[in-house]
This record gives sequence, C-alpha cells and structure tokens, in this order.
Amino acid sequence: MQTIIEQTVKGLGLDLVEITRSAGGLLRVTIELPHETGSAEQYVQVEDCERVTRQLQYVLEVEGVDYSRLEVSSPGIDRLLRHEIDLARFVGEVIDITLKMPIGQAGQVSEQGITVSRRKFRGTLEKTDLSAGANQQAQWQIVWRDEPKPLKPGAKVSQKKIDAAAQNALGFEWSEIREARLAPIVNFKGRGI
Repeated sequence: MQTIIEQTVKGLGLDLVEITRSAGGLLRVTIELPHETGSAEQYVQVEDCERVTRQLQYVLEVEGVDYSRLEVSSPGIDRLLRHEIDLARFVGEVIDITLKMPIGQAGQVSEQGITVSRRKFRGTLEKTDLSAGANQQAQWQIVWRDEPKPLKPGAKVSQKKIDAAAQNALGFEWSEIREARLAPIVNFKGRGI
C-alpha cells in the first residue's frame, strides 16, 4: 500500500510525507510540494488535496486496499521535521527543537538562581559547514534573542540602563535532536503583495 500511494502522489507532482491508519478504517495521507519547486506558491492548496484524494480513491479501489475513509492533507504550519533533508528545506525559518540531552552544566546558575539546563529552543535555523581536513561535516545552528527582563509598571529607568536583547546561537547535529518542528507563527496580514 505504501508504494502504491507514494507512486500515485509522485505522479501528481507532489511528495508523500506520511501515511497513517487509525481506528475505524481511517487512512490519512499527508502531502507537500517538492522542495525543488521554484513556484511562488510554496504551500499545498486545497485543490492539490482534492486531486490526490480523487486519484487515490480510484487507485486504492483498483488495488483492493481496505479502508473506510480517506483523508488527504498538508503537514500544517507546525509540521514535524522527520529527516535531515527537512532541515535543509527550512533554513531561515523559525523552528522549535528539543534536544536528547540538556545543554548546560549542573553547577551553572543563572541570575535568578535557577540551574541553567535547557533542552528546548526556538529560533531561526541556519546551516554551517565545518571543515575537518578532507572530511566536511554539515552542522546546524539555531539563533534566537533573549529579551531583557520586563520592567515593572511605573518604574523609571534611564535609556542608558535598558538592556538590549542578547543574540544567542546553538550549534547541533541531526543526531542530537529528539524532536524538531516548524514554529506555528501565523501572519494575518497575508502574503507579501
């Protein structure tokens, strides 16, 4: 069944992200546009899902695949990044990552007296290439800004004492990630017109 669905989706010019079966015979197929697509439209449209649904209904009936309901959709705005190639696809986007091991030492203490040990980060994804002799290794980096502490209402502070947001970066490899997904940031002003 996986091969049949994948071939059908590829034949329609789209990529297969995931196939899941749920209780009650629900067959859920997640699709997306190929990474190489140079079109201005970079998201799966309702029309794409309709085309895939119609084609899959026909193909699955011919192949005798047992299901009671078919659902075709896009990965969504908070899509899970499952492979390292997904990281390459979303360079420059804001992502959330959870590391397998926390960063920081048990003895480190922040200004607030809390032990500094983080696993979760949100920031802009960047790719860096580190050369180690003839062996070139791809490494990823997430960049974020720590905002200064909020001021109490009514507090008078001179402009000289306001802390600027500090920019931080964390380098990591794919093997260090437990989970990575696009940050669900919605722009209600629409696409650039």
